[in-house]
This record gives sequence, C-alpha cells and structure tokens, in this order.
Amino acid sequence: MIRHLRWKVVATNMLLISLVLLAVFAAVYFISRGNYHKNVQQQLYQALEQGDYGRSQPGMDSIPCFVAEVYGSGTVRVAGNSYYDLSDETRMAEIVTAALAADEDAGTLDEFHLRYLRQRGYTTTAIAFTDTYLEYTSLHTLLKACSLVGCGALVVLFLCSYLLSGVVTKPVGAAWAQQEQFLSDASHELKTPLTVILSSAELLEQSASPEQAVYVDNIRAEGRRMKALVEDMLTLFRAQKNAGSPPDTVTDLSEAAVTAALRFEPVAFEAGHVLDYDIAPSLPVRGDGAKLGQALAVLLDNAVKYAAPGTPIRLTAVRQGSRAVVSVTDQGPDIPSDKLPRIFDRFYRADDARTDGDSFGLGLPIAKAIVDAHRGVLRCDSSGGVTTFSISLPLTAGKQERGTDHV
Repeated sequence: MIRHLRWKVVATNMLLISLVLLAVFAAVYFISRGNYHKNVQQQLYQALEQGDYGRSQPGMDSIPCFVAEVYGSGTVRVAGNSYYDLSDETRMAEIVTAALAADEDAGTLDEFHLRYLRQRGYTTTAIAFTDTYLEYTSLHTLLKACSLVGCGALVVLFLCSYLLSGVVTKPVGAAWAQQEQFLSDASHELKTPLTVILSSAELLEQSASPEQAVYVDNIRAEGRRMKALVEDMLTLFRAQKNAGSPPDTVTDLSEAAVTAALRFEPVAFEAGHVLDYDIAPSLPVRGDGAKLGQALAVLLDNAVKYAAPGTPIRLTAVRQGSRAVVSVTDQGPDIPSDKLPRIFDRFYRADDARTDGDSFGLGLPIAKAIVDAHRGVLRCDSSGGVTTFSISLPLTAGKQERGTDHV
C-alpha cells in the first residue's frame, strides 16, 4: 500500500510539473515566434521604404530579402542581395503574380516558402519577400532546445520527486504499520478470552434454569458474533499484508468458481433462491485458489443475503481477451450510485436495504483485499434492480497446480 501511495505521489507531482513546464515552454515558443514575425515584418517594411534588401537595421538580426516593383504597365523589376537567385524570370513572375493575387497585404506564399509584405502606390506596387526557411529553422531549433531542456528537467525532477516521496510517505508507512500491528495483536489477544467465554457459556447452559438460559444464549450469540468479527479482521489483515504479491502458482479459476457454486447452491435454495451458474472451462490465473474461492464466497454470500425473495442468483466465469472475469449477479435493492465507491471500505454498509444484523461490513473489504493481492480488479455495478459484482484477473500460461475442467 505504501509503495502504491509513493508512486501515486510521484505521478501527481510529475503531472503537475509537466503541465507547468509545458505551459512555460509553450509561452516561450509562442512569444518568440511572435517576436520573430514582428522582426521580419519590420525588416520587410524597411526594405520597402529604404530599398535596403540585405543590411540589418539597428537592433535587428539580419534577414535577407528581395523586393519586386510592379509598374502600371506591367513591367516588373526585381532587386535583392546575393542570397537569392533572381535570374529565373519565370519563377519570379509566378511569385509576384501570387503575391498580387493574395487577399492580404502581408502573409506567406506556402508554395514558394516565402513571406511577403505588399505596399501599393499610385503608379507602382512594391512587394518585399523573405525566405521562410530561416524562420522555420530558428523556430525548430527553439522547439528542439525546449524539448531537450524539458526532458532533462523532467528526469531530474522525477529523481527529486521520488526521493522526496520516500520522505513524505515514511510517516504514513510507520503509522500504517503500527495500525496493522495493533489490529493483529488485538485480534489475537481477543481470541483466547472469547474462546473462554464461549466455553464457559456452554458449561453454564447445562446447569442454568430456564430464566437463566435466556441470558446464557445471549452471551453465546454475542460471543460468536465477536469471534466472527475477530476472525474477519485477521483475514482482512493477512490479505492486505500480502497485497501486490500473489503466490507464484497457477490455479484454475474455473475450479474455484465451481467449488463456490456447489457450496452455495443449497444455501441459496434454503434462502428461496435458485443459483444458476455458467462457468467456462480452464481459466488459469496466477494465485491462491483457496483465497480466490474465499473472495467468491463473500460475493455469493452477499447475493444470498440481499437478493429479493424468490429471485435467481447468477454466477458466470468467462474469458475476456487476456483476462478471466467472474461475475455474481442478484436482483434486489440498488446500491446508491454515490455510495458505490465506498462499499469496499471497512465497516461500511451502503444503506438499510443492504444491511444485515450479522454483518460487520468486512466481507467486501476482504474480497477486495484478496483480489488486489492477486493484481486483479473488483468492481460493482448496481442499477435497474440488478447488482453485479465482477472480479477480473489476468490470465496466465503454465502448468496448473491442480484442478480439472468444469462446465
């Protein structure tokens, strides 16, 4: 859990840092591009005004350009520095024609890779041009530099964030370990006195009068409930302690599902339900078959308790791509959507419709802890009077520890 929390802290930090760096570099890029365009426009304007086709103005970077003057008679005169080859009259005519036909007085001629500035006079139209290659190269270099600096910064910040996350989560880990140790110690310490209480109650029952027998029965009933609570807490503790480290064995989830179905079929029948099951054969997963069966037992027990009287309960196990999915569906009161995210919390019960007097709200947390320990996903969907709990586990290849195919 602490490891997961640490990576979550790192991921959150890196996401925020990445967004900040992206915003900063985007601002630098677009501001630089805007300034570059402004600089180009100023030099094109200077070229038109002064006939200076290559020399830079004070405070400006040199941007080579050439100017075409178009007279009313149709004559075109092109002049510029040696950076451009202006000897191809046909190409020059195409460039000038395209610039004259453009709707805007300033813009780009993408087919010629040129930026232009057009100025109309009484007898002539002057058009200044410059190559967009220099603009593209400058901006591409800036973008490349920002990317390299950004990647380097992210690597350094990732290492710093990872180290700091260890410092931040260390107190949380210590507190969690102390809490788990307390729960484990308390549960173990309670088992012995509870056993003594239950044994003493059985002895008292043998010599108790009818009036006293009522009190003895109450003692035994509450003692059993307390013992069940202690056992559930220990089970939850063990499951959470092994989270993220499933056993290195292969088990058949189909077999676990069939075993759970056969076990709960008479239980469901006694409660007035029919348990239907459709289980695909051979669903090999990595993990502990007994623990997975325990998780399925929790879901089936939950369905038997809360399904509407006389309604069927359905258990399915199917192969979905690279995962095995086992689902338990019952018909009964919906779990409110705003409470669905909390149903796997310890001691939490969604509402009165799904509350049982013998339940402590630990069954679903135990099932989730077992599934999490097997790197699976346990989810719940509840709507339209139908509630479905689904366990999704990654399929694996390899020899199964034991098991046969069932249908």
